[in-house]
Amino acid sequence: MDKVKELAKMIDHSILQPTFTDNDLKKQCEIAQKWDVASVCIKPYAVKQAAALLRGSDVKVGCVIGFPHGNSSTAVKVYEAGQACLEGAVEIDMVINIGKALGGDWEYVENEIRAVTDTCHRNNAIVKVIFETDYVNATEDKIRLCEICTRAGADFVKTSTGYGFVKLPDGNYNYRGATIEDIRLMRKHSGPGVQVKCAGGVRTLDDLLRMKEAGATRSGATATEAMLKEAEMRFGRGGEREKGR
Repeated sequence: MDKVKELAKMIDHSILQPTFTDNDLKKQCEIAQKWDVASVCIKPYAVKQAAALLRGSDVKVGCVIGFPHGNSSTAVKVYEAGQACLEGAVEIDMVINIGKALGGDWEYVENEIRAVTDTCHRNNAIVKVIFETDYVNATEDKIRLCEICTRAGADFVKTSTGYGFVKLPDGNYNYRGATIEDIRLMRKHSGPGVQVKCAGGVRTLDDLLRMKEAGATRSGATATEAMLKEAEMRFGRGGEREKGR
């Protein structure tokens, strides 16, 4: 596999902006298919449409659950995950209950992750568990979550939604998203069967390469095309695209 293809298959192309229309979904799925990325990561109502748009391609359909703040009840998250699978999703990115984690109710957090994971696996889908590290930022809490996800059988641990906005000293809101330190920490404390996904703030090819080196095997991205065009310029491209695909 050439370098550009390898990097493309790291990317979950994010189509989560609240203002995106059905036409935007179509355009973004075309970008995902053009570059043959790993998956699209979409809103629940769009699963059927995305599955139809991507039918016949190698791009998988992923869906967010409890997005973006994780506040749905466990029963709702389980239902939402099951419904997404029935409509064509094969990858599920679920947000933990952030308040329960910050409050130290680890039994609740673990039971919820296990319930969603079991539902996904019964439907032949993988699950990625979003910690939202802009909010759950204590090292010991992130380590605990890695251990919980390992016990629960989750397929991935994931840093962020990209929507974990916090109020800054100047009164504006922004987020940090994935950091190299978090990726290294999550890789170190997750079991060997659990992969690591970075998300939030991965906007350049160098960002993606640094996350890969730190241990991430998937990355959420909205700047997919720009990153992969830069990768073509830097590394060249063999195969079909080099022949004028």
